[in-house]
Amino acid sequence: MVLFKLQAALCCTMMMIHLCLGPVPKPRNPDNQNLSKKIIPDDYMREIRPPTPGGEPVVVDFSIRIVDINSINVEDMDFRMDMFLKQQWTDARIRIPEEMFEYKDDSITLPSQFVDSLWQPDLYFLSSKVVEIATLTHKFSSVTLYRNKTIMYSARMHAIVACQMEFYHYPMDTQICPVSVESFSYNNKKMLLHWTEPGVTISPELKLLQYNILQPLELHETHVFTAEKNGNFSRLVVLLKFERQIGHHLIQTFAPSTLVVVLSWFSFWLELDAIPARVTLLVTCLLTLVTMFTGLRTDIPAVAYVKALDLWMAGCMVSVFASLGEFVIVKVLQGKYLLLKQKENERSMTSAIAPWNNELSHRKRGSNLSYIKFDRRDCVKLYWKTEKGKIKIMWKEIDRVSRIVFPVLFFITSALYWTVLIVGSRYVET
Repeated sequence: MVLFKLQAALCCTMMMIHLCLGPVPKPRNPDNQNLSKKIIPDDYMREIRPPTPGGEPVVVDFSIRIVDINSINVEDMDFRMDMFLKQQWTDARIRIPEEMFEYKDDSITLPSQFVDSLWQPDLYFLSSKVVEIATLTHKFSSVTLYRNKTIMYSARMHAIVACQMEFYHYPMDTQICPVSVESFSYNNKKMLLHWTEPGVTISPELKLLQYNILQPLELHETHVFTAEKNGNFSRLVVLLKFERQIGHHLIQTFAPSTLVVVLSWFSFWLELDAIPARVTLLVTCLLTLVTMFTGLRTDIPAVAYVKALDLWMAGCMVSVFASLGEFVIVKVLQGKYLLLKQKENERSMTSAIAPWNNELSHRKRGSNLSYIKFDRRDCVKLYWKTEKGKIKIMWKEIDRVSRIVFPVLFFITSALYWTVLIVGSRYVET
């Protein structure tokens, strides 16, 4: 009797709770085995594109979220890109039972295996070498179905994308790499591709070691005739611009090479008698630049044209070589000057010993002894007297003038080099 009363009280309590809270929403059907049969009708053919009113093209919205870019390989001219990819389209043939939606939801997310039962756009990256879906314990992809029969496919993907790089302005080069998406089978009368807002985005945490990604990204929607497929195809293009950071090269290349050139100018202050010191200094500077230039060539592939860095290193080597050439010229002029002074002293002694030869000596001295002939037409003045009576010696004057001329020419050339390089690199970016 007591048990019967307890059961009656419990039933009354449950009825009161049901009347107060209202009807409980239906749970989502947990049965996944018959999922395809419930959504996909029997006459569904996944090989045929979805029907559209008036036979219009199927519109596929596409977007990319770039998570990481690494392994920018200048040897193979490609880079690796990790991204989240989304594409969505409408297929009026599917039917989604109402009980599959959760309470107040307009969409349902299904496992990635379900997409194999549906028609899907045959999109591909034109310049890709490898494209694969990221996996850990399973593939990182999913399918979302909406009440309006829109299908959205999402996946985390890795891609190795080829990029035709040019190194004319290296190391201030900007590599422009187009990433293009196109349908393989359906021309623009069957399928149209559109960037969905915001199109292509880059993760703010993405940082590259040697490059900056210029933003905003350029997005294009074009129609391109493809001779291989004999038709016009809708194509999506995003231009990724990689601007090389020059800080590394300023520290590792430009600053050391400039210091080596400045060091070669110290030879102008050394006396000509210090031949070993002067030659050793200049030859060491030249060999240092050659070794530095050889090491730099391993960073980028061998190309058939001259790069901006080649011009800089060539200019530095020419400057040091010119300093070495100046030393050789000055040393030759010094030897000629000493020989001339020796001959003048000998003639003076001869004139003092044999006065009767004064007339003959006077005739010989009629030709200016401060000149030494190198060929039949040209001559170099080895020394001369100024209006104040001060004697100027050619080889000493060349050393003195070189202390000013060499630095001025180097810095003027450097200013022109950097102006042309900066303006040229900015012109390529635009």
